[in-house]
Amino acid sequence: MAGFKLLLSQSRRLSLPHFSSSRFLPLHRSLSSSSSSSSSSSSSSDSQSLPIQPVSYAPKPKDPPQPDQTLQSTPPEEGTRSTLSREDLRYVKDVPNISPISYPTRVAPLPEDRVGEARDQESEEMARESRKIQAESRAWRTPFRLAAEEEKVVIPFPMLIMPEKKNEKRPVLDLMDAIREVKGNAKANFDETVEAHVRLGIDQKRSELIVRGTMALPHGAKKEVKVAVFAEGADADDARAAGADIVGGVNLIEEIASTGKVDFDRCFSTHSFMKRLYKISKILNQHGLMPNPKQGTVTKDVTKAVKEAKQGQVKFRMDKTSIVHVGIGKVSLSEEFLRDNVGAFMNSLLLAKPAGLKKTSKYAGYVNSFHICSTMGPGFRVSIQSLSRAADHYSKVYLNA
Repeated sequence: MAGFKLLLSQSRRLSLPHFSSSRFLPLHRSLSSSSSSSSSSSSSSDSQSLPIQPVSYAPKPKDPPQPDQTLQSTPPEEGTRSTLSREDLRYVKDVPNISPISYPTRVAPLPEDRVGEARDQESEEMARESRKIQAESRAWRTPFRLAAEEEKVVIPFPMLIMPEKKNEKRPVLDLMDAIREVKGNAKANFDETVEAHVRLGIDQKRSELIVRGTMALPHGAKKEVKVAVFAEGADADDARAAGADIVGGVNLIEEIASTGKVDFDRCFSTHSFMKRLYKISKILNQHGLMPNPKQGTVTKDVTKAVKEAKQGQVKFRMDKTSIVHVGIGKVSLSEEFLRDNVGAFMNSLLLAKPAGLKKTSKYAGYVNSFHICSTMGPGFRVSIQSLSRAADHYSKVYLNA
């Protein structure tokens, strides 16, 4: 008891955490209580003392080793030094002992080592397989490559064709050269139409400067056109003699006004009947047949107008973008015939020139550009000088004849 008190006092002086009085307080109380109880019962224990018998427990049996595993816990043989440390033995002692296994080396047999029959059979199979591969390779080759291999022709490397730039300007061609290009690029299965597209230098907002007119192509397609003429007297007789299909005056106007039907393709009138035609102007305008002096359908020479209409006249009109689109023939026509048709169109276009354009030249400020193309082909720009020559040729041959 005195020793414990001494130890407790030293721990308090050193103020060690593991010797604090709080930890040893229950132990001190138990010891004090046991000492007090032992002192109190010392007298009784002396009178009655019980012997303490030792208790022994059987050792825990170890697990027997499995039959397929042999533990490597045997000590090393005498004269040998173990290379494993104690730390390594902790993990190695239960590892089964794996003995190395060696397999005999196997060498692939060479063709010379095989029997003669087996060797011949394998060579036949290899030859059959090679023939099959060659046949498949020939089937996938193109006839062009086969011909090149047979004739031993050296195929040059293909040339790269650069695409045309959108902003690149094409050269301006002569009219005959442009016609040849159009005929050469027409590759459709049908007889394509040769089209002319003219950009005019007219303000599209000014309605009084609209360009419109008709023209008779010298080599146009012969179509059956039904012609009506509003005239009386000698003009009516001239129209019938020229081949007009319908000729009439007031009676024809009343018939159209009552029925509202129009049974003709072209319509001509004399100047004296223009006032009376306003009664049926709405009906004629619906079909685009109202006579107009600018289009040449109001004329004094009825005979000439009817003959030109029977030959096949073509209408043209400027659209909202100040461009005139018109067909001037077929690709099957010759180059000279197409040149004459272009000259006829340019002559009619100059006749339809508005009087409000204050320009001294025929084409300056009026015709900005002229392109010619086929229905499915590209367009080619034509020079104004060649167009002027074609118009002069047409007026000299066909108009002054």
